[in-house]
Amino acid sequence: MEQYITQPEAMEEEEPLFSNLDLFLFTLIAGLIIYWFMSRKKAEPIPEFKKLDQPAPSTRETSFIEKMKKTGRNIVVFYGSQTGTGEEFANRLSKDAQRYGMKGMAADPEEYVMCELSRLAEIDNSLAIFCMATYGEGDPTDNAQDFYDWLQESDLELNGVNYTVFALGNKTYEHYNAMGAYVDKRLEELGAKRVFDLGMGDDDGNLEEDFVTWREQFWPAMCEHFGVEASGEDSSIRQYELKEHNDINMNKVYTGELGRLKSFETQKPPFDSKNPFLAPVIVNRKLNKAGNRHLMHLEVDITGSKIRYESGDHVAVYPTNDTAIVNKLGQILGVDLDMVISLNNLDEESNKKHPFPCPTTYRTALTHYLDIIHPPRTNVLYELAQYATDPKDQENMRKMASSAPEGKALYQSFVLEDNRNILAILEDLPSLRPPIDHLCELMPRLQARYYSIASSSKVHPNSIHICAVLVEYTTKTGRLTKGVATTWLKNKLVADNGHKSTVPMYIRKSQFRLPFKASNPVIMVGPGTGIAPFMGFIQERGWLKEQGKEVGETVLYFGCRHKNEDYLYQEELEEAEKTGVITKLNVAFSRDQEQKVYVQHLLRTNKEDLWRQIHTDNAHIYICGDARNMARDVQTAFYEIAEELGGMTRTQATDYIKKLMTKGRYSQDVWS
Repeated sequence: MEQYITQPEAMEEEEPLFSNLDLFLFTLIAGLIIYWFMSRKKAEPIPEFKKLDQPAPSTRETSFIEKMKKTGRNIVVFYGSQTGTGEEFANRLSKDAQRYGMKGMAADPEEYVMCELSRLAEIDNSLAIFCMATYGEGDPTDNAQDFYDWLQESDLELNGVNYTVFALGNKTYEHYNAMGAYVDKRLEELGAKRVFDLGMGDDDGNLEEDFVTWREQFWPAMCEHFGVEASGEDSSIRQYELKEHNDINMNKVYTGELGRLKSFETQKPPFDSKNPFLAPVIVNRKLNKAGNRHLMHLEVDITGSKIRYESGDHVAVYPTNDTAIVNKLGQILGVDLDMVISLNNLDEESNKKHPFPCPTTYRTALTHYLDIIHPPRTNVLYELAQYATDPKDQENMRKMASSAPEGKALYQSFVLEDNRNILAILEDLPSLRPPIDHLCELMPRLQARYYSIASSSKVHPNSIHICAVLVEYTTKTGRLTKGVATTWLKNKLVADNGHKSTVPMYIRKSQFRLPFKASNPVIMVGPGTGIAPFMGFIQERGWLKEQGKEVGETVLYFGCRHKNEDYLYQEELEEAEKTGVITKLNVAFSRDQEQKVYVQHLLRTNKEDLWRQIHTDNAHIYICGDARNMARDVQTAFYEIAEELGGMTRTQATDYIKKLMTKGRYSQDVWS
């Protein structure tokens, strides 16, 4: 509006009819009227508000029903997947359908309007399969959160909808397969028809075996249900075709980015799983003073990223594979790893155009995008068997992919117990030399690794701290196996030459939170690297104290092997106790005496104090670390304390602790 303000200057020499102030106000009002009139022409259309059970308009196809009709499919396999296994199983089932005279598609529930499930009956012989993983404390995976919310709120009738569910979980967790069981039960409540029993996959045992066993019973039952016969085709069904790029602008080639091309060169918030932030490593120090393990503390800088985090959240990092292993794979398969390629989906209607960002090089795919360290699943062995020139190798590989007891035992010993990755399998089966593009198609995606954040944003708003232990062991075949992420993190050195090591990362929100009222006591139990989130909690409680807040008792139970070797953060913890931030520091050194002492033993020693804090003072309990043994033993110790000091039976004590969990007063951040 500056153009109007200059007008009075042109009239300076004449006797003004109006005062300068009048003219100023007049032109200002005129300007505002013109601005209003012009902007009205460009007014945004009034948004339409749709009801919950109506599809939203979108440029991308959000109707899986229309897609199924258009492409002649009758089976849709939805997946809830956090680490990629659920998605992998869904892809296998959708490929299977072809062998049984049906046509399937794998689908991410996040990409489709799930209320359209009610229309599935419009397609003859149709079926919805759900491969649903459970995350954390019985939660849905990130991509299934909206579907879970919809299931809880919807009262849509699903009459005529056929479905089955395969659940992925881990028995060591409190809420084993909670998500799969909920989907199975809720779909039935909404009127859908369960055509095959809920499958339960246990990652603490052998998830692959559970899936193969369920799948081998499932397909014959479906053939009977739909009155179809298996085609008997055992030939490999390729999902992608290879295109080699001999003359391509290298600026159009992916070099490790997960979403937008060149996103690592020009970083733009917001940062998430498809667009991680490259955080410079500013600290990388060894935590343990002695011993043969390597425990590390890293700090990454998030200045200027607009990333926010809370104590208890997880930082997700995207590691890369060891270059030596990548080079060996290229060597053994006799390929030029720097060849630029694309793997293009043969199904043009699929939302998933490539198995990983393309075009890229084999080297980038094997380094950044593919999991080449995890022992391959049975379907990979089955598909690769055709390339083994020795009939015995071919027979064994196919046998391992079957549900026959002999085949299961062979897979268990040769692949799982001996911990053979794809390179080890190729080395030990010299007749097996598959084309590298088929191998890349079959390998699962390399996933982000989650670490509990070991800092508080109140104290460290511009950095995130990570505490981790290097994974390194020798397998039965004498091979040294190194953890992908921890080896990669260990090598993220803080350089003096101005070149900073960076870590692609984003934040995953957690329910692991300090009590809303700072005056509530907190009891933290975290041996080993389970100390991580509690470093953040302790920093935050200290900060609250400095702000003059009334802070309740802050009690820590930490455990390690030897006081002089792996007492992590010893100086920080002892200082926090000295200043009164930690009310009581209890440390169990398991191997410093003949009789092993663990955190659960210390809990029993302090039972009177603990019972008062829990039963009378409203304390919040937090457990972090190993789910298989520690978390279970600690929970048992709490049952025993409630039993003894609360005068309860074991059943009542169990219910008492379970009620604390429901109220959010007993939280676990555990892994197995």
